Amino acid sequence: MTGPSDRVVFVDDEEEVRRANGQSLDLAGFTVETHADAETALRAILADPPGVVVTDVRLPGLDGLGLFAALQEADPELPVILITGHGDITMAVRAMRSGAYDFLAKPYPAETLVASVRRALERRALVQENRSLRARLDAAVAEDPAFLGVSPAITRLRQFVREVAQADVDVLVLGETGSGKEVVASALHRWSRRAKGNFVAMNCGALPDTVVESELFGHEAGAFTGALKKRVGRIAHADGGTLFLDEIESMALTIQVKLLRVLQERVVEPLGTNAIQPVDMRVVAATKIDLGQAAAQGTFRDDLYYRLNVVSVAIPPLRERREDVALLFEHFLRKAAARFNREPPPVTPAMREHLSRHDWPGNVRELGHFAERCALGLSPTGPAAAEPAKPATLAEQMDRHERGLIRDELIMAGGDVRVAAEALGTPRKTLYDKIARHGLDPNDYR
Repeated sequence: MTGPSDRVVFVDDEEEVRRANGQSLDLAGFTVETHADAETALRAILADPPGVVVTDVRLPGLDGLGLFAALQEADPELPVILITGHGDITMAVRAMRSGAYDFLAKPYPAETLVASVRRALERRALVQENRSLRARLDAAVAEDPAFLGVSPAITRLRQFVREVAQADVDVLVLGETGSGKEVVASALHRWSRRAKGNFVAMNCGALPDTVVESELFGHEAGAFTGALKKRVGRIAHADGGTLFLDEIESMALTIQVKLLRVLQERVVEPLGTNAIQPVDMRVVAATKIDLGQAAAQGTFRDDLYYRLNVVSVAIPPLRERREDVALLFEHFLRKAAARFNREPPPVTPAMREHLSRHDWPGNVRELGHFAERCALGLSPTGPAAAEPAKPATLAEQMDRHERGLIRDELIMAGGDVRVAAEALGTPRKTLYDKIARHGLDPNDYR
């Protein structure tokens, strides 16, 4: 382990303790900086923050708890490990409830210190990664909230949509379920000269054929049973703007004929009248299937397909732009937390593992739903909601702390008990016993 993120600041007023612990950490591969008092350490830490701070509680002048409080004010996410005497354990547990990362009761073996520091540095790296992700997200949202992402695929799509938007031609949008076809259609409208007109959207697969015809073309009062008053159709309402037809492949062939006439002649004839109304609009149609193949099979009119396919925009599936997954997840997590009036939960290693390994067949929509579950704590990889927030006794607090350490190490080890046992410095049989007692299952973290 190398680099600034592996720097450890160790604070103790006893020179022999500083030298021995500094040597243990140095042999473990960390960069160590030692201080004899909290005041000097605090100045150094504020000037150049390390990855983790280890401090004795009992120090002359400003004590370890005072140093911890000052560091909490400067950066609440900087991990601080407290070294305590046997009689200070209750106080250390209270400090952990206030945000301290861990405590070590004297005397402790060197491997216990190394293991705690290593876990703290892993946590710090995750915090720094989350901060970087949030900064990238803020920059991406400020630049273009419609096409969040940094991948070459989304960059090309963004540029192509901007260019097509200015051309004022009909567009066929191709994309899998949940890939964001309406987002592209909306961008085509907003970035075009028609932006001040209406953006009228209709899902052709969500309505019966008889309703689709009335919705699209409108009708006069008395045109059919139940038509009590005149209705302006979606096509007429889109005059001067953009008509978005989603799931165009589900439109009945009889309605396709009428739509083809609208596209060719730019006129609409409401049901129940012979009056013809000119319309000036852009049509954006979206499909999740190959319309050319559907036309060849006779399930979609080939003349309508060729008329719609003047310009086509293909949306890449999420699995082909994996570098955008974490950024999008953070965006959806923020939105969900705001909607549920909650603080956004931290992105845990288990969440990141799921984000990177899952293929996301439901694309951006599926990712958004996963973020909502995580914001509510309902996802199996989300925050644990079953642990008591304020244990009643010291034993319960210690039990909760042990369970959290084991769970975190299992996450880091990918569910491998052998690796977790080595990191924790615990015999495998002992760890298996503790895992069973705490109701943990290593398979949950694979």
